[in-house]
Amino acid sequence: MNEHTTDVPPVEVHCHGFGDVDFSDFRKVDLARLDDWCASEAVQALPTMYLRRDKLGEFEEFVRRYDAMRKDGLLPHIPGIALEGPLLASHGGTPAQTVWAPSRSEWSRLAALGEFGLKYTVMSPDAFRQGSTLHDAPEAREAGFDWILPELLAHGVRPALGHFTRQDPRAGAELAAEMVEIAWQSEFGGSGARVVTDHLFNDMPLTIRHAFRSTAARRERDRVIASYDLPGWSLDALDTIVGPVPATIMREAARGRVAACINFDGEHVDLAIATRAVQLMGIPHSMMMTDRCDSARLGGQDLHRTEDNGLWYQNAGIVAAGSQPLARQMANALGQGLTEPEVRMLAGGTAHRAFGLTTTAPQLVPAGRR
Repeated sequence: MNEHTTDVPPVEVHCHGFGDVDFSDFRKVDLARLDDWCASEAVQALPTMYLRRDKLGEFEEFVRRYDAMRKDGLLPHIPGIALEGPLLASHGGTPAQTVWAPSRSEWSRLAALGEFGLKYTVMSPDAFRQGSTLHDAPEAREAGFDWILPELLAHGVRPALGHFTRQDPRAGAELAAEMVEIAWQSEFGGSGARVVTDHLFNDMPLTIRHAFRSTAARRERDRVIASYDLPGWSLDALDTIVGPVPATIMREAARGRVAACINFDGEHVDLAIATRAVQLMGIPHSMMMTDRCDSARLGGQDLHRTEDNGLWYQNAGIVAAGSQPLARQMANALGQGLTEPEVRMLAGGTAHRAFGLTTTAPQLVPAGRR
């Protein structure tokens, strides 16, 4: 494990709101105040936003304002911006108005923001297939991934794989592998990983129970986890163990072609499963993410909690976000037996490499190209 990638600040990858600030209301985000908040928690952050189609112009203005402040040295704790969507096959906890299929011209506008700090955009490999929310969208056939991905990557914007449908897991896995291959065959205007992911095991088809969120479910937890034989998991058998979609992502991560995000709050994903997953993928290819929101409002929607856990839910009872800060998740990972250097890698080192934040650290490259 490279020393440069463990001695760097932790990074809150994929977070939605600190304090009373909803990052998706980017017209009101006080970037200087956000940077101060990050400094108080001794972290850097990649604020992750939802985007409505009619707000694209405002988002462009926001990212350019962010870039100007960053270049003036005013935002040392905010090394980039990220989007969850808009090209999502499955809403999950995402506000419906923020799921849409950009046209070619809109993709070009989003790609251009890579020059100003947009690090990634979450997208679904099966967004254009039957069963997707966007299958019948007017722009769904205007641009395929063989055009979208090179356009984004040329400007340094990474695709983040996530929000799969559950209709055809094998097809979803094949499409994910195709996207990774397209990315590695494309010119890249950034540094680090060319492909990242949304949180592993969430919003994708699975063959296991990955979380135990209710009091009743937790009573069954130990028995179910024991039946999975986590120590016996191997990369080549993952298709039948966890399903083809997470298996494909994990194998691509183990090859160094994907930097995979996974949540260590114990509520999105069981901690034992999360720990075994990063061991199989390789700690240097895995990133801890929080999906954190501190207030009861996100992306224009009101949220609520239940008595069973600390997650935020939509009114329909769908998980929308987490609530645990990075420090708590680091402590959770240590409690699973991971070492301090491994946890520092998960919480910061991999993110610094994946997003090109640390120039002294080696880039993530496929095993065949090392």
